[in-house]
Amino acid sequence: MAKSTKPETKTASAPSKVATGNTTKFSTKPTAPQGKFMFDQMNYIIMFVGLVVLVIGFMTMIGGSPSDPNVFDKAEKYSTRRITIAPMLIILGFLIEVVAIFYRPKTNSETTSNTTI
Repeated sequence: MAKSTKPETKTASAPSKVATGNTTKFSTKPTAPQGKFMFDQMNYIIMFVGLVVLVIGFMTMIGGSPSDPNVFDKAEKYSTRRITIAPMLIILGFLIEVVAIFYRPKTNSETTSNTTI
C-alpha cells in the first residue's frame, strides 16, 4: 500500500502544539483573568447615569394624565416637552451609554508616566 503525499493542513480552531524541552504545551488564545469584570466601577456608574437619563426621557415623553380624559387637548399632547425635550433626553441617555462602554480609566502606569518633572 502506498502512503498519501498530501500535506497536512491545520484548522484555525484547533490549538497548535508548541514543543518546549521535554513537555508539549498547547497554545491557545489569551483569555481574560478569572474573577475580573469586563468594566471598571466608573463604567458602571456612567451606565447608571445614562439609564437614569433614559428613564427621565421616557417618563417625560409619556407626560401625565390629561386634565379631562373626554377632551382631546392638542396643546398638551404636542407640547414642546413631549415632542422636543424628551427625545433629546433619550438620545443623550444613549450617548452616555456609549461613552460608558468605551470609557477606559487610566491605570497607575499611565498616570505615573505622564507626571514627569
